[in-house]
Amino acid sequence: MSTASRLTESTRRRVVITGIGVICPIGKSTQEFWQNCLQGHSTVSPIPAHWYQYADYKSSIWAPLPEIDYAARGVTRVERLQSDPVILLAICAAQEAISNAGLISSLKDKRANTHSIKGLDPSRTGVFMGTGIGGVHSCLANHAHQVLARGKKQLAHISADAKFSDEHASSINKVLDAWIHPLRLNPFVVSMLMPNAVSAILGIKFSITGPNTTYTQACAAGTASIGHAFRAIRSGQVDVALAGGCEYLEDYYGGIFRAFDAANTLVQDCQDATKANRPFDEKRSGFLYSQGGVAVLVLEELQDAVNRGAPTIAEITGYDETFDAHSMMSIAADGVQIERMIRLALNDAKIKPVHVQYVNAHGTGTEINDAIECEVVERVFGGDVLINSTKSLLGHTFGASGALEAAVTALSLERQTTHICKNLEQPIADLNFVRSAASHDIDAAISQSFAFGGHNAGLVLRRIRT
Repeated sequence: MSTASRLTESTRRRVVITGIGVICPIGKSTQEFWQNCLQGHSTVSPIPAHWYQYADYKSSIWAPLPEIDYAARGVTRVERLQSDPVILLAICAAQEAISNAGLISSLKDKRANTHSIKGLDPSRTGVFMGTGIGGVHSCLANHAHQVLARGKKQLAHISADAKFSDEHASSINKVLDAWIHPLRLNPFVVSMLMPNAVSAILGIKFSITGPNTTYTQACAAGTASIGHAFRAIRSGQVDVALAGGCEYLEDYYGGIFRAFDAANTLVQDCQDATKANRPFDEKRSGFLYSQGGVAVLVLEELQDAVNRGAPTIAEITGYDETFDAHSMMSIAADGVQIERMIRLALNDAKIKPVHVQYVNAHGTGTEINDAIECEVVERVFGGDVLINSTKSLLGHTFGASGALEAAVTALSLERQTTHICKNLEQPIADLNFVRSAASHDIDAAISQSFAFGGHNAGLVLRRIRT
């Protein structure tokens, strides 16, 4: 069908999820991730010991990513040298999503390690990815080289030549040893640190020439990227999209972690670290900082997916977003714009609140956010709708969180099962929180995100109805 004829059709084409790729603290694949969700597994570890050389912290735990063998996943040495970890995560998750969608990716240029996707019109395929910061790891590492390399060498010479006592020389060398930086400036650092590299590299990697957009609405970035991909397919702009969110927030000196810690947003220590992260619980103390994560979804027009025999996981039926215009650091206490976002998304999906059985909440574990979110959910849906927090298992993956939560919501609809809202012992409200992994009859669900700056975004998903 020609582009012109497609664009004259109804603007409400149906959009389905046909593939999901995931890497996060509790899984290196979608299947491992989902199984660990159902088992209530979470990864909580002490922060890197060397961070204490540079600062003191109120929070001492985080959710690290598992080790990823990028070479085994087909990522070349050149790609690893020229890409920030956030980009590598996106490549691997996209490869899994494409494969799980039943699409075939074949090598196009061996030297560049680029591929093409069989059967897709690259000009009718888009990339819509979200990230909070993008390549901040590469930015900080190369900045450390720029600031420290020459001075460290000069001080080392002074220390060697000067007549210091052994004790003083040892103290100076200890300080110099703590000034870690790469051996050289990476000449590709500009392309590594740009947030748009997350989307651009997927377009290059898979020879996709349709719209290529990066969304940077902080913790709502993943949700927004999927929402805009959904709109692009529904309106006829494209037929297929890679959409999701990714983040990688580790730096050698622990500076990003410290920034959140100084803002009093992170979970506080308790005797049992595995119980410290507790969204919607009376004893919640903040969110669990995650090293990063990624989820990439393949979205397609329903009939095209059916025609090629693709798996259909769930349908996206609505999306909307609002802005608080209140504060860079906190959501508005009245929750008015969050409520408006939810009602707009439901209206876009042409359903009423009573038709929604499941809410995958933003659920960070911070005192104010959780309380406001509960009030809004109760105002919109009443007290019977199932409420869950995937962050109770993963911690907060920032720009990846909305995409990971959309993936969980889609899998919950497909398999009619929800994971536990972990460590919820004393709920802050008399609502229907998910207290165990169990089967439920779920026809419609919403996955919602709120972000620093005041961005609110929500996706309405439904069980596949042919």
